[in-house]
Amino acid sequence: MDTKAELRGFNGDSSTKGSMYLEEMTNKSEVFSCIFSLKEEVGALAKALRLFEEKGINLTHIESRPSRLNKNQYEFFVSVDMASSETLDHIVSGLRAQISGHVHELSRNKAKDTVPWFPNYIQDLDRFANQILSYGAELDSDHPGFTDPVYRARRKEFADIAYNYRHGQPIPKVEYTEEEKQTWGTVFKELKTLYPTHACREHNRVFPLLEQYCGYREDNIPQLEDISRFLQSCTGFRLRPVAGLLSSRDFLAGLAFRVFHSTQYIRHSSRPMYTPEPDICHELLGHVPLFADPSFAQFSQEIGLASLGAPDEYIQKLATVYWFTVEFGLCKQESEIKAYGAGLLSSFGELQYSLTDKPKLLPFDPEKTSLQAYPITEFQPVYFVSESFEDAKEKVRKFAATIPRPFSVRYNPYTQSIEVLDSMQQLKNLADSIGGEMGILCNALQKMGMEKHENKL
Repeated sequence: MDTKAELRGFNGDSSTKGSMYLEEMTNKSEVFSCIFSLKEEVGALAKALRLFEEKGINLTHIESRPSRLNKNQYEFFVSVDMASSETLDHIVSGLRAQISGHVHELSRNKAKDTVPWFPNYIQDLDRFANQILSYGAELDSDHPGFTDPVYRARRKEFADIAYNYRHGQPIPKVEYTEEEKQTWGTVFKELKTLYPTHACREHNRVFPLLEQYCGYREDNIPQLEDISRFLQSCTGFRLRPVAGLLSSRDFLAGLAFRVFHSTQYIRHSSRPMYTPEPDICHELLGHVPLFADPSFAQFSQEIGLASLGAPDEYIQKLATVYWFTVEFGLCKQESEIKAYGAGLLSSFGELQYSLTDKPKLLPFDPEKTSLQAYPITEFQPVYFVSESFEDAKEKVRKFAATIPRPFSVRYNPYTQSIEVLDSMQQLKNLADSIGGEMGILCNALQKMGMEKHENKL
């Protein structure tokens, strides 16, 4: 994940700060923004804009681009002068009733309080999943596979799978070559010798299950679809194929829905113990085992939820927290320190190095951790040690509470959507839900107490 990359603007210009859809800042005190798509046909745009004209609404900004979701449609981003909620509701309803594409309202906020767009539904991940920053079908000149035309062509095959994928579809299976299997086997064999002594207990508890149910073997590269189904049965996490590195904002947003964007390609065979970017060895050997652990899964989702609608500077802080936990985290287990970060668990050399007396170890504190500088091309000089996943999760929650955004968010697993908690009715609904869960808890405790009493008798 590229935690230092700028975030892409609506028009794809990497110099524009903000999320992929961020309303245009204007000199007006208040703005309303939305995105809608139209079929490429005569008069479609005029018909849609007539709704604004009929209500006397002035457009302050409009952009268009070919839709990334449907090649026969165009997407339009518009900002208008703020009007009454009733008028805006009428316009949004009119757009949804008259046009053939989708309508997505971005904000009704004052410009000074602009909140970056974030996905509300799990299907919204389709909007940015292909907005990769690097390492897709194209490779940098210092990449081990840059001068290998066969490897480059193979990378394009993997990129095409990710580009064509949409939420809800099964992840296409890949027939890996013998050379790719040998590269995987080299990494798999070396790392497996270290896991019993260096990896945390949660990783070591899950790894045999992956071997039993998901095809983790030295001579076989597991399929993302099989692993995704396994994770869903354990913690509700799922995998989604991605062609390369996403922006920090987009990557973290996926975690809020318990979705992990995973690569399918593998590192170049000339350097099996090195990769300049995340590959399937990193994803499946480093990340996947921990996503099957309920406590770690919740911890990862907490970071994702904290990122939704956060200002850019806090996205950078959260990305740094992610780097020193999910990627390079250490934790205390009994009297020892163990690795739980995927960057460690997928690197034979750094996994050994991290548990020596060479690096500096500091207690995990999100406020301080989020400001720590780090190298991305060499072993880390500093690691942060968590007391436990539960302790780390509680600290991230407290850190998230300091993020300046005018609402709180909650993930609804039944609808796979994000609920923005900014009204009394939503808070009442949440209270009712919590009340129901508390009732179940009290009932279970009561029954357990009765059972213990009967056993004593």
